[in-house]
Amino acid sequence: MQPRLDFYAAGPDIVKAQMGVETQIGKSRLDHLLKELVRLRVSQINGCAFCLDMHTTDARKSGESERRLATVAAWREAPFFNDQERAALEWAESLTLVAQTHVPDAVWEAVRPHFTDAELAELTLLITSINSWNRFCVAFRKMPAE
Repeated sequence: MQPRLDFYAAGPDIVKAQMGVETQIGKSRLDHLLKELVRLRVSQINGCAFCLDMHTTDARKSGESERRLATVAAWREAPFFNDQERAALEWAESLTLVAQTHVPDAVWEAVRPHFTDAELAELTLLITSINSWNRFCVAFRKMPAE
């Protein structure tokens, strides 16, 4: 697959704006490994090889286990995720597939007890941000380094 467009070069102000969002996410109260799991799951759904490569690498560097990385796509069946992580992953899936799910009340009721209001806003920003990155990378065929 050939890259289509270097969006970093074509839209430096756009990338700068998106990096501003990432700076805000970096300040969030959310656990770092939880953020990486959410980024991975969203990137799996969206089929973004670049983001999967980046965030798998980042998660490993931060101490995430190979076992959890290998099973995040099947988090519902895998016993390696706690209730908060499961709620965040379900929220992430529902928001990523919003045109299909419309974020049902059951998903809201599952995530609500595990996060404060501020954390829910931060988690939602994280999910919308990785979806945005995925769309840029998939649309313009940004490839992971070999």
